[in-house]
Amino acid sequence: MNSTVRWTLTRLGGIVLVLLIVTMVTFAVFYILPADPAQLSCGKPCTPDHLAQARSVMGYDQPIWEQYLRYLGGIFTGRTFGSGGAAIHCPAPCLGWSFTQQRTVTSLIAQTLPVTASIAVGAAVLWFIVGVSAGVVAALRRGTVVDRVVMTVAIVGVSTPAYLVGLLAILLFGFILNVVPVSGYVPFATSPAQWAFHLVTPWCVLAFISAAMYARITRGQMLDVLGDDYVRTARAKGLGEARVIGRHALRNALIPVVTMFGLDLGGLLGGAVITEKVFSMYGMGALLIDSVSHTDLPVITGITIVSAAFIGIANLVVDLTYKALDPRA
Repeated sequence: MNSTVRWTLTRLGGIVLVLLIVTMVTFAVFYILPADPAQLSCGKPCTPDHLAQARSVMGYDQPIWEQYLRYLGGIFTGRTFGSGGAAIHCPAPCLGWSFTQQRTVTSLIAQTLPVTASIAVGAAVLWFIVGVSAGVVAALRRGTVVDRVVMTVAIVGVSTPAYLVGLLAILLFGFILNVVPVSGYVPFATSPAQWAFHLVTPWCVLAFISAAMYARITRGQMLDVLGDDYVRTARAKGLGEARVIGRHALRNALIPVVTMFGLDLGGLLGGAVITEKVFSMYGMGALLIDSVSHTDLPVITGITIVSAAFIGIANLVVDLTYKALDPRA
């Protein structure tokens, strides 16, 4: 087994360990909350017998450690809530059962994930390309009007809240110019063109905000790298400027940028909360807000675990990308 495979397996084991810690912390936090999901599901009138029955069906009458072990077991083997004819079976991978929505948490996440993934991935590609390109141009034109314009726009993007940019975009392009939809989501399988058409505004809003930070970081990294000895040596050897910038300077300048990109994309895949609400798209972020308002603990736990998994996987991909950018890594 070579070192790369061994290292990858070690990192995967670390991700699993992190997810176990996340589930334990999540259960511990919810266990000490004053809210009782069984009380909310008991109905009216909620007699002590009905409350006890609700707690038994939901599994909240067991010690916290037993609830945790049952939850972990359900992920791999499925789980049954209650008994007899009223029993509810949750097939593997079971992330819990939402008694508020009467559906498995897995199905709720699977339904909303395509919306969030469509927003996150499209916006991430756009902000990475625009942000890095702007940062490189600003670094190569340091002190010029181009540099000052890029940095001014970057400061505006970093300082402006996402909801404000979203509302202004809806007002200008949706209502005044009437060139883009103001809300809604069309699945890719239904119509790829309409899918992209409905997502172009959320993509641009998120890209404007995030690309600003990427432009600032890329500019700073490029200025540092352009002064290094190996860049001066490459130019002294007569290499073309495009090759010096692309193959030597940019590859090393991108290492911290790629690290931030992995974290941002992994976090955004857990739910673009503000963007989804502003553009009326029901993704994981909107699902999380609704679950918090209804104290739907199984859904909150499931989204927390899935979000942690995305961030862990994104970190792993980023670390693997280091080898392509810098063989010494």
